Amino acid sequence: MSAKAFLDTNIIIYGYSQDEPDKQHHARECTQVNQSWISTQVLNETINTLKRKFLLDYRQIGAVVDELSKQHQLAVVSLDTIRKALDIAQRYQYSYFDSLIIASALEIGCDRLYSEDLQDGQTIDNTLTLINPFRNQSI
Repeated sequence: MSAKAFLDTNIIIYGYSQDEPDKQHHARECTQVNQSWISTQVLNETINTLKRKFLLDYRQIGAVVDELSKQHQLAVVSLDTIRKALDIAQRYQYSYFDSLIIASALEIGCDRLYSEDLQDGQTIDNTLTLINPFRNQSI
């Protein structure tokens, strides 16, 4: 079975950021797995961050969206995903939006989720391992 990795928004953003070259390098390594996935939530959060923090115009952001859609598989957040996220938030005490990321990764069968924000090394539902690539150097 080939590895499926889900990327949190912060990993995508660090991949584009010039401010922290070490984090940029590790973020880009995360995208080199056999199958990398993002969700519509991650895409929307990325668009918001590129506009608000990077001050890109919508034409530039559109080019990033095109690039991301070619590099990664896209998971669509559905009502079932939302329900699963609510359950995860209750069980694991993550915020709703972090739980939505986790739910999306579980829904598509990822075995790892790269994020700077979640508990490094934790396993969710005996299936999904949370990995902070800036802490753990083996991607």
